[in-house]
Amino acid sequence: MDSFNKVPILRIRESAAEEVGDFVAVEMKVRISVNGKHALSLFCSPQMIRELVVGIVYNEGLISGGWCAERLSIEYGDVIHVDIPATGTIAKGERTVTSGCAVGISLDRKLPGGKISDASVFRLQDIRGLYRDFQKRSEGYKATGGVHSAALADANKTIVFTEDIGRHNAVDKVIGYALLEDIPFHGKIMLASGRLSSEIVSKCARCGIPVIISRAAPTSLSVEIAGAADLTLIGFVRGDRMNIYTGRHRIAL
Repeated sequence: MDSFNKVPILRIRESAAEEVGDFVAVEMKVRISVNGKHALSLFCSPQMIRELVVGIVYNEGLISGGWCAERLSIEYGDVIHVDIPATGTIAKGERTVTSGCAVGISLDRKLPGGKISDASVFRLQDIRGLYRDFQKRSEGYKATGGVHSAALADANKTIVFTEDIGRHNAVDKVIGYALLEDIPFHGKIMLASGRLSSEIVSKCARCGIPVIISRAAPTSLSVEIAGAADLTLIGFVRGDRMNIYTGRHRIAL
């Protein structure tokens, strides 16, 4: 399915008006069921749905007990229906959420505990190079200005890149892809385009991703969680600038 569509608009510039076409990001509803029972609804971009669902189930503890990602079924229509075969049950009952910047997925799961035992060290110039490449990849943002991006990389290259109308969704897609492809999180970097909220930092901490970077700012709770987890949190990556909030021992200056 297309990630963006062209719609007619009236463009105003000073005192002139012009009928033109403009690209907008596609937003669709996804209904997730477990063994046919509705568990969760959310809105997202209609790409990498399997990866999104796997990331959500893993990060949010949606299912208590076993579940099968390989047998997950997806039906596309006006609403995207996903059903997950599971030996377990729905953990928190039904939730309906949006992809809004302040909401994301919220299933009241406890914050991650313990420290990330990853002693990887990354060179400053490698981080700068990875983020420059990350920003160049965002075709959806260039076309619409209405999506967020996330990626997983090692010190040398980007492994997977995703886009979504929701910044939480983009991170979940990256994590879901890594889980499906059996890619270890050790020695990896999460790159993000939006604000580093507590939810996004918690997702990385649960997976054991040692470094997360963004061009945007963190929140106070995200800094607290990153510090407690010994996660390297970097914001305001712009050109040669960046702010290292926690875990500076992983960055070779």
